[in-house]
Amino acid sequence: MADGVGLSPAALSRHLRTLKASGLVQEEHPAFDARVRIYALKVGAMSELKTWLEQTERLWAEQLASLKAHIEGGEGGG
Repeated sequence: MADGVGLSPAALSRHLRTLKASGLVQEEHPAFDARVRIYALKVGAMSELKTWLEQTERLWAEQLASLKAHIEGGEGGG
């Protein structure tokens, strides 16, 4: 799997440990082989990021709309 994302196995392992420690992913060990680890994104793990992105998108949309109105002379008559 590490080759598929362009990382060495050691680097991939470090990244996965960091994601697990941050609470973004969960790790499971299937009963058939304890050496196998399955990582999955935790439900809701990205909700704070999604909220921040939505707020930032709204802010930029408002700012750009104001800039456009100003440039086109709609605000203050330039």
